[in-house]
Amino acid sequence: MKTILLFALITMSSTSWSQTDSTRIAEVRAVIDQLFEGMRTGDSTLVREVFHENAELYTTYKKDDAFQLSMGSIDEFAKAVGTPHDEVWDERISNMVIQVDDGLASAWMEYSFYVGDKFSHKGVNSMVLVDGERGWKIINIADTRRRN
Repeated sequence: MKTILLFALITMSSTSWSQTDSTRIAEVRAVIDQLFEGMRTGDSTLVREVFHENAELYTTYKKDDAFQLSMGSIDEFAKAVGTPHDEVWDERISNMVIQVDDGLASAWMEYSFYVGDKFSHKGVNSMVLVDGERGWKIINIADTRRRN
């Protein structure tokens, strides 16, 4: 009888943790999806809403056989998204892995970026998010970029 009770308690707490974890992963995914929807629709408000006020944006790329690091501005990025442009900015993501622990989440995904129907570049996005009073917010994005 004690074994059955112990098994039931373990099963219930595993199920509860799993559902909570799944919910939090879905919340993080919704923030990431909002970012890319804002980019596709040219909506700088959607884009700006997903970022923490102290968020940082980094890009790494290879130049002259050495890796370079470039820091960008979230405000400039949001402004660029919202500035009218003729073609859709379509960042197509795949193979996303999201991990959550308490109020911290990380997301790693591959992407291919298209301007309209034309391929521009591809790479990997690495994002860090925190859960605060206003929900999940991105505090850091680092990406790689390559054309081949």
